[in-house]
Amino acid sequence: MLAERQVIESVVTCEARGLMGQSAVMKNAEVATAAQDGCLFCQIYDESINHLLTESDLFYVRWDNYPAAEGHVEVVPKRHVESYFDLTDEEAAEAYRMVKLAQRMLDSKYHPAGYTIGVNEGRAAGRTVDHLHIHLIPRYTGDVTDPRGGVRHVLPGTDPDQWGS
Repeated sequence: MLAERQVIESVVTCEARGLMGQSAVMKNAEVATAAQDGCLFCQIYDESINHLLTESDLFYVRWDNYPAAEGHVEVVPKRHVESYFDLTDEEAAEAYRMVKLAQRMLDSKYHPAGYTIGVNEGRAAGRTVDHLHIHLIPRYTGDVTDPRGGVRHVLPGTDPDQWGS
């Protein structure tokens, strides 16, 4: 397995050589223009609130301030956008690439047995910050008594023992 630093250096090298695909990259000024005052995730480089694991031109990966598990990170677009469904096709593809990169980095450091990946899309779904962020939560054997059903447990009546009844 690659060490965390090696993974980051590999990605930076690939980006510098243009090996990660062609893209219309938002420049820093465009990102700043798209930022919203007071938005936690628009204050990308404020180290008092954001601790970055890695970044690309369009997204960054930060450590969750209130982690649900060891290694819990969030993949966040640099452009202020509330909804996953408002991402451009390019941003959606980059979000996927960044989730995969973060997964490799977390695998090398924490060796989880699985992952929960999620987006709280809207206030009714539990979103508390109106800036898209994709949770990547490492899961460990025994971290919950019965992991069957995963994210379904957020809704009543979703007991896995009742499936097929």
